[in-house]
Amino acid sequence: MSLFPSSHSSIAAAADALVSRMPHALWRASQMASLGSAVTSSGIATLDRELPGGGWPRSALIELLLAQPGIGEMQLLRPALTVLARQGRIALLQPPHAPQVAAWSAWGLPYERLLWIKTARSADALWSAEQILRNGSCGALIFWQSQVRPQALRRLQLAAQACDTTLWMMRPLAQAQDASPAPLRLALRPAPAGIRITLFKRRGPPRDDVLFVPLAGLPAASPFSTTSHHASVDRRALAAIAAGNLASALV
Repeated sequence: MSLFPSSHSSIAAAADALVSRMPHALWRASQMASLGSAVTSSGIATLDRELPGGGWPRSALIELLLAQPGIGEMQLLRPALTVLARQGRIALLQPPHAPQVAAWSAWGLPYERLLWIKTARSADALWSAEQILRNGSCGALIFWQSQVRPQALRRLQLAAQACDTTLWMMRPLAQAQDASPAPLRLALRPAPAGIRITLFKRRGPPRDDVLFVPLAGLPAASPFSTTSHHASVDRRALAAIAAGNLASALV
């Protein structure tokens, strides 16, 4: 008796049976991947439907490619950060602006759970990111870095796979064309009263159209122009300090 099926139909049936027993071991490009690791809901139903597993994956490198810092990326992560802060600290590594404790408190996030790390060298920042992931004491790590070598990205992806920490890496939109081992890459651009998201890379079918996500607290008219290099978060923070009666905001 042959050990192998004798027809194409029986081979296909055997393959389907094998895949059904290991749903996370194989995915087809035409289908959304079913992740083996846990996910955290983005808090936005339309975005969750576009993310493999239905949320932000843990144990994976997530790249957010920004047209400009302060366009609403922190507002986008707010629902997930609220959940992850209950599981551990939220580490901010190399943020472009100093964290606003008042804004974090207004979000219901305890400031004692906030870990702010600023290093003088990129190599030190990458080393710190790996140590945070290996330690496993943080619920989430948000890492801002413009220039990263491919081998450094691979190290971060491997470190993320070995822990339960959610890792977001903020990079310039210009880096979108560079190769990356990150299984999930999203391009973020400003929009009136929200943010425009392009699903640049995911384990699932391609989506060519742009996803608009409304975000509370953002102006109805976009404050960004082709000649300005300053995000509205800077101006609003300075205004709050000057007036003394406006709530701080994270963007």
